Amino acid sequence: MTDITKLYECFVQSSGITTDTRQCREGMMFVALRGENFDGNSYAAEALERGCSYVVIDNAEYAKADDERVILVDNSLKTLQLLARHHRRQLQTVIVGITGTNGKTTTKELMATVLKQRYRVHYTQGNLNNHIGVPLTLLQLTAAHEMAVVEMGANHPGDIKELVEIAEPDYGVITNVGMAHLQGFGSLEGVIRTKGELYDYLRTTERKTIFLNNDNDYLKGIADGLTAIHYGQSADDKVKVHGELTACDPYLRFRWNIDGGDWHEVATQLIGSYNLDNALCAATVGTHFGISAEEISAALAAYTPTNNRSQLTRTEHNSLIVDAYNANPTSMRAALDNFHRVEASDKMAILGDMKELGEATAEAHQAVIDHIDTLSIGEVWLVGAAFAQTTHTQRTFANVEEVIATLQAEKPTQRCILIKGSNSMKLATLVPYL
Repeated sequence: MTDITKLYECFVQSSGITTDTRQCREGMMFVALRGENFDGNSYAAEALERGCSYVVIDNAEYAKADDERVILVDNSLKTLQLLARHHRRQLQTVIVGITGTNGKTTTKELMATVLKQRYRVHYTQGNLNNHIGVPLTLLQLTAAHEMAVVEMGANHPGDIKELVEIAEPDYGVITNVGMAHLQGFGSLEGVIRTKGELYDYLRTTERKTIFLNNDNDYLKGIADGLTAIHYGQSADDKVKVHGELTACDPYLRFRWNIDGGDWHEVATQLIGSYNLDNALCAATVGTHFGISAEEISAALAAYTPTNNRSQLTRTEHNSLIVDAYNANPTSMRAALDNFHRVEASDKMAILGDMKELGEATAEAHQAVIDHIDTLSIGEVWLVGAAFAQTTHTQRTFANVEEVIATLQAEKPTQRCILIKGSNSMKLATLVPYL
C-alpha cells in the first residue's frame, strides 16, 4: 500500500505510532525503519505480537499476503514523513517552527511554557528534531491541540528544507547561527544557508511571519521578504519586545517591556546570560498570540530546565553548572563568558571536546584555550583528544573515565564547577562524583 489516504485511515484507527518495538502498546502502528546497523523490518512480527494493530514495512521478505495488518510500502521512512504531513494538513494546527545553532531546545521549552498559559500546546519532546523525530512529533498531534512548537535540527545542507516541507510551519524562529556541525555544513556560510531554509519556506506561505532577534546581523541579512516581529537587547524602533539583563548570580534575572511600555521583572531558574535572548523570544511569541505580560513573566519564572542544559545542581560537596548536552565554539564561549561573570569564590571548569567541527577542530579548540586565558574562571580540566593537542597549561584527561578515577582520589570540595562539552564526551556522568 502506498496510498497515504488509505494508510491514514489505518493510522486514525490506531492508538498511536512508533518506530521502536520497546514502545509498542496495544493497538499502535509500528513503522519499520532501516539504519546502518539494523533493519526494523525484522521486528515487524514482534510488533504484532506486542499488540500492534498494523506494521508498515518496506521489505517484501517480511510481508504476509494473508495478513492485512502488514502494510508493504516502497520506503518506510518516506511514508512516515508523508503520513505526518497529511496528518498535519488534516488538523491545521498553528505551528511555530524553530531552528538555530544554539538555544533552540531551551527556547522551544520556554515558548511552549508561555503558550500553555492560554492554549493547548504540543511541542517537540526531548531532542526529537530530525527527519524521524519531526514526523513522530507531528503524528502525536490531536484535534485538542491548538498550537504546536516544532523543533528542527540540521547537520547538513538541505536538512531544514526537508523538515519544513513535512511540518509546514505557519511561523518561524531561527535562534541564532554559529559554528557547529562544520563537518557537515563546511563553513559558517553553509550553516546560515541551511538554517535560512526555514525562512525560504515561509516566503512561500501567506503569513511569511518570523520572530527575529534584532541584535543578530546574520539573521537580519537573510530576512528579506518576510514579516519580522523583532525582539532584542538593544532599544530600537523596530523592537517589539526589549529586554535587559539585571543579574546573573548564577540565575538569570532580567526585565523586559513591550513597545517601550512598563518594565516587567523576571527571576528565572536558568543559568547563563545567553538565555536572555531565548526568554525574550518566548515572550515575543507569547505577546503575539495575546498572552499578557504578567502571564508570560510568571511562566518564564516557573520554568525549570532539564536534560543537562544550563542546570544548577547542588551536591553535598559542590555547586555545579551542568551544560553538557552539547557544545560548539559559540556556545562554549558563551558558557565561559557567563561563568566568568558568576560571583563565586572558588571556581573550576571541566571542559570536553567539541565534536563535528571537521577541519576547524584544531583552530576552534585553540581559540577556546586562548579565550580562557583572558578570563577569571579558576582551575580548568580539559577532557578529550582535541583539547589535548592545543597549546595550554591546563590539566588534561583522555576521557571521562580518567576524570572519574581522579575525582575518586581527589574530590574537589566547596567549588563552583562548570561542566561543558559535547554530549558524546559523557561529562554529565561526572555529577555523582562531584
